[in-house]
Amino acid sequence: MSVSRVLLVCWAALATLSVCTVVLAQAGATWLLSIAILLVAVGKAWLITDGFMEMRHAPRLWRRLMLSWALVLAAVVGLTLIFL
Repeated sequence: MSVSRVLLVCWAALATLSVCTVVLAQAGATWLLSIAILLVAVGKAWLITDGFMEMRHAPRLWRRLMLSWALVLAAVVGLTLIFL
């Protein structure tokens, strides 16, 4: 698949995930929906890292750092929602 096609698919997937986030947020404020929104956000971060930033061929350390950053942020936000 060509690079422009990959970027187009990534863009379409990001737009779909963004709409999914809005739909989930409009459904109500439950802890289960909050977890779902955070999981969608982590999925978007993964798509940005591997698709747009093209880090799927980068050294493992850099790729793991980029992907773990999204997981850490989602965990912090999730813990904040639970305890506050």
